[in-house]
Amino acid sequence: MTHATPPRARRFADLVVPAAERAGYTGHGAKARFARDTGMTESSVSRMWLGQALPDARFYEAIAEATQLDLGVLLVEGGVLSLEALQSLSETDRPQVGSGLTPEQAAERLGIRDEVGRQMFLATFERLKRLEDDASDHADAEHGGTAAQM
Repeated sequence: MTHATPPRARRFADLVVPAAERAGYTGHGAKARFARDTGMTESSVSRMWLGQALPDARFYEAIAEATQLDLGVLLVEGGVLSLEALQSLSETDRPQVGSGLTPEQAAERLGIRDEVGRQMFLATFERLKRLEDDASDHADAEHGGTAAQM
């Protein structure tokens, strides 16, 4: 007997729902809280949790934040980015980032032409940059700053 691959929306739900439950979205009102925290409508959350529909691309970052799932994994599972496109942002492309490759150029090189996907990619880049800056600031504060280390 051959088992068909579950549709993308079902696989997405199988990833997101358990993570949402681990993050505390359980019991009465869980979907309403998840909707509020991600900016989605309750009906969209219900369809997503049932594996009937994928969320709109603009909600992936909020879903990642609410569930503590990796945004890249969500983008691939949701069909926004291919695994190859995500992997091309790995170690092999990092030297290019330091050499002046802009996020817009990276999106172009990755073949992200859909406007919503492109905006998500750029927003994700900006968020990651802010997280790195915050982590760096936090590390400096813990060690007394640069002056204290001299």
